[in-house]
Amino acid sequence: MSEQIKYVMTEERIPLAWYNIQADLPVPAPPVLHPGTGKPIGPEDLAAIFPMKLIEQEVSTEREIEIPEPVREIYRQWRPTPLYRARQLERALGTPARIYYKYEGYSPPGSHKANTAVAQAYYNKQAGIKRLSTETGAGQWGSSLAMGCQHFGLECKVYMVRVSFDQKPYRKALMQTYGAEVTASPSEETAAGRAVLAQNPNSPGSLGIAISEAVEVAAQDKDTNYALGSVLNHVLLHQSVIGQEAMEQMAMAGDQPDVVIGCTGGGSNFAGLAFPFVGAKLRGEGYEKIRVVAVEPTACPSLTRGQYAYDFGDTARLTPLLKMHTLGSEFIPPAIHTGGLRYHGMAPLVSHLRTLELIEAIGVQQVECFAAGVQFARLEGILPAPEANHAIAAVIREANRCKEEGVSRAILFNLSGHGHFDMSAYTAYLSGQLKDYEYPEQEIAMALAHLPVVAS
Repeated sequence: MSEQIKYVMTEERIPLAWYNIQADLPVPAPPVLHPGTGKPIGPEDLAAIFPMKLIEQEVSTEREIEIPEPVREIYRQWRPTPLYRARQLERALGTPARIYYKYEGYSPPGSHKANTAVAQAYYNKQAGIKRLSTETGAGQWGSSLAMGCQHFGLECKVYMVRVSFDQKPYRKALMQTYGAEVTASPSEETAAGRAVLAQNPNSPGSLGIAISEAVEVAAQDKDTNYALGSVLNHVLLHQSVIGQEAMEQMAMAGDQPDVVIGCTGGGSNFAGLAFPFVGAKLRGEGYEKIRVVAVEPTACPSLTRGQYAYDFGDTARLTPLLKMHTLGSEFIPPAIHTGGLRYHGMAPLVSHLRTLELIEAIGVQQVECFAAGVQFARLEGILPAPEANHAIAAVIREANRCKEEGVSRAILFNLSGHGHFDMSAYTAYLSGQLKDYEYPEQEIAMALAHLPVVAS
């Protein structure tokens, strides 16, 4: 192979359709249940907060769902995103591994989240909705949805997890620049927020709490719908453009991944890269020996230490019941500097693939992650988002394993966002203030003790 660094495709190569892994699953994913009846929910149960087109995508088993042209037109501003060969990192590690990364920080708001934000804003506009409410952790999703709403003339209300609201003021400023109204969560604006503050006025918040507030607002206003940045099937579907492009770009490089890696919080960027490869494997179209690795923080270890069970997607228990790896909807994660990965549950489809042993999962401490991110920035020049540092840490582990074994493998990972608004986290690491944290088993057990009882 040549010494080529990046592999770029023209706008005409943007996928025409999103890929839906539900078409290729060997065992169907468990249904979403109504918390009152315990029976599978119907479209009418979701119609109060989602447009029908997204509800149809949520339950669809069609392999391909056409991307509307107005969405592809906006995608053209940053898609296809480039695929890079990390040659400087390879040399520094002295590894025979071939390391590639798909760079989603190339989008205007700076992460992969824009891929679904634009789609969700489009479908809500088509349904006559005037405003979207949502939650955000680190702010990547909130800023992406704010941008998407601007494209289609929608108002945007964002509940930002309090600890990130305080840690990342420039993410808040970016959302406001895009026209969003941003409130720290938990807040006094909703019953869900007031209930949390009554118990703990200094609550750092969580994505589960912020979801409760955003859902409550949407459910009470016919002109407002709710938008979620991860977890749900239609969100993972929209992210599949990442993996589809990566497959074509790896072919341009004359290579094929042996290992695919992504960080996981709710599961969207991981699924966006990995699902097209897993689908090809399930269809017998190559990739039979590929390993797919999900990487999460040890401080919020839903895939590695959570329970696979039905649970609520939010703290106030306003959502339907999802079968997923969960730490319990009452779980309040510590104030680690990876706001996008501080969620108590994992996407049902990612969780399902884990139970089918089609993917692996590991947990990584934050000091190792930031060490990996700094090393990557100094060698490759791109400052990663703290979330993406988890993937980089796992890549370095895999590359060192190749070195120890004397084997050359192709490693592909998703660099899901840039870290330009996360300098407080890097400052804490560089000054030696960042500490490792592993969530105590006792506290996980306490949160799991309150899982809803679902008849088998």
